[in-house]
Amino acid sequence: MGRKVFTVTDQIEQLKQRGLVINDDIKAEEILLDIGYYRLGFYWYYFQNEKKGHQFEPNISLDDIVDLYYFDFDLKCLLARYIYRIEVHFRTQVVYIVSNYYPNDITWYTDSAKVNNHILKDLNTIYYTLGQNTNILKKHHIKYPADTHAPTWKTFEFLTFGQIYKIYSNLKESHLKESITNVYGFRDYKLLDNYFRAIINIRNICSHNAVLYDFNQPIGIRRIPNKYYRNKTHNNTNMNASIRLILFILSKISKNRAQDLERDLHDLFKGIQRNPKISKIISEKIMFDL
Repeated sequence: MGRKVFTVTDQIEQLKQRGLVINDDIKAEEILLDIGYYRLGFYWYYFQNEKKGHQFEPNISLDDIVDLYYFDFDLKCLLARYIYRIEVHFRTQVVYIVSNYYPNDITWYTDSAKVNNHILKDLNTIYYTLGQNTNILKKHHIKYPADTHAPTWKTFEFLTFGQIYKIYSNLKESHLKESITNVYGFRDYKLLDNYFRAIINIRNICSHNAVLYDFNQPIGIRRIPNKYYRNKTHNNTNMNASIRLILFILSKISKNRAQDLERDLHDLFKGIQRNPKISKIISEKIMFDL
């Protein structure tokens, strides 16, 4: 749309002029008013001829664009559900292991002797917002007015995966990070650091409904120490590498859930094969090979 506002009628006409096949203007209007012209643009980009600017390749229809959009949406919903299982498990390990190491400090996450000082200001801001908007924390401070913060196990229930990970990565006692890493069968906490940063990147895309199918990790995913889930190619940044990592970490928590996710992924990718134009883009971008 550039810097000019178009009516939905103008949008449809422009897409037709660029070669997009639209068989039903009324349905097209409904789609554009539902999803939005700008958002759909993220999905029709790969259907356009780069040498001809915004012109679409021959025989590309609005239905093809919508199929890709909903594939991406379904993939985000699917991965988000299983990443949540990883998030809950990780939260539990951090709370349990660190709190038992500091049994006399139920708010250890606020102590600069235990957590690197540079993140505490941000944590206090986050806590203030949570305290204003979370009933459980409000009730805690009504019952215990002298407390500046609620116990770790209460507070962490309302922190995001990224926020909990940030606290974990800023623990001053490295052996605590090693203990949490050992839960997942690793010795080097730097390996878990790489893995969880990658998973949180996917989680954030899913949570904010950004485009996922062609996402590449900003930093390569380190070699997975399991042949079944290990990437078969040298591409350690694409979505296939991220999917394999999620499956691998999930298998450390529950093999049944990892098998469920793998089955659901196969069903999702199999379903998109009915549209060869979409299937081609997906195979080129994700390279799913499980």
